[in-house]
Amino acid sequence: MHRILIEPIIRAALLEDLGRAGDITTDAIVGEDTQAEALMVTRQDGVLSGMEAGLMAFELLDPSVQIERVCRDGDRIERGQTVARINGRARALLAAERTALNFTCRMSGVASATRLLADAVGNHKAKIVCTRKTTPGLRILEKEAVRDGGGANHRFGLDDAMLIKDNHVAIAGGVGAALDRARAQAGHLVKIELEVDTLEQLAEALEHGADAVLLDNMDPDTLRHAVDLVKGRAITEASGRITRETVPAIAAAGVDLISSGWITHSAPILDLGLDIDA
Repeated sequence: MHRILIEPIIRAALLEDLGRAGDITTDAIVGEDTQAEALMVTRQDGVLSGMEAGLMAFELLDPSVQIERVCRDGDRIERGQTVARINGRARALLAAERTALNFTCRMSGVASATRLLADAVGNHKAKIVCTRKTTPGLRILEKEAVRDGGGANHRFGLDDAMLIKDNHVAIAGGVGAALDRARAQAGHLVKIELEVDTLEQLAEALEHGADAVLLDNMDPDTLRHAVDLVKGRAITEASGRITRETVPAIAAAGVDLISSGWITHSAPILDLGLDIDA
C-alpha cells in the first residue's frame, strides 16, 4: 500500500498519544541522544499484518531510524518469533511503541481471523470477503489485513458499487422496482448487487439483471438451490452466521463468495510486543 494513503492515519494516532506535551515520562528519564534497539516479537501464532503501518510510527518520530524487516505482512508467524528489528533514538522508540503495536496487533488479528475462515473453505472455490463493518478511520488498513489473511475485499464504501439491501427494497416497493431504478442511475462500470432472503426474490432479481446476489442467512440446502437457479448468470455471495464451523458447508454449496463482518468488527488482536535493549 502506498505510504501517502496511510501516513495521515499514523500521524493522527501519534498526535492522539503525544497530546500537548509529548512523552513526558520518556523525556524525563531517557537522554536525547540515547540509542537503543527494539525487537518486535509475536506472542501468539497467526498471520502478520499492519507491520508497515506500525513501523511507520517509528520512522515519523525518528527519520534516521534503521529497520530490518524479518517478516512481511501476510506471513504466517509463530509465538516467540522476531518480526522486525528497529534501531534508533530511544526516545522515539519508546514514544512510538504503543502506536506501532496498536496497528500491528489489530491488523494481525484481522488477518489471522480471515485466514481461519479461508483455510476452512478447503478446496472449494468460494472466497472469503469482508464488509463495511470496519473500525471508523481504519478501513483501508483492515481491508488490506483481510487480503493479507487470504481473503478479498468487498466494496470500500458507498460510492464504488451498488448494494441494494432489504430496506432499499422495502422503500422502492419491491425487488424489480429497486433494480430498475438502480440500473437507470448506474454508470457503465458500476456493478449492482441485491440482497435476497428467499428463492422467490432471487428469481425476480435474476429477471431484472442483477450482477450479483447476496444470499442472506440461507442454510446450505437453500444455498445449493440458489446456486442451481443462478446458473452462472450472477455472482453468488453467502452471508449470515459465518463461522469457522459453518464455512465448509456453505462453501460446498457452490457459492462464489462468503462475506463476514466478524473478521473486521470482532476479530481479537494478535498479541505482539516490543522488547527494547538500550
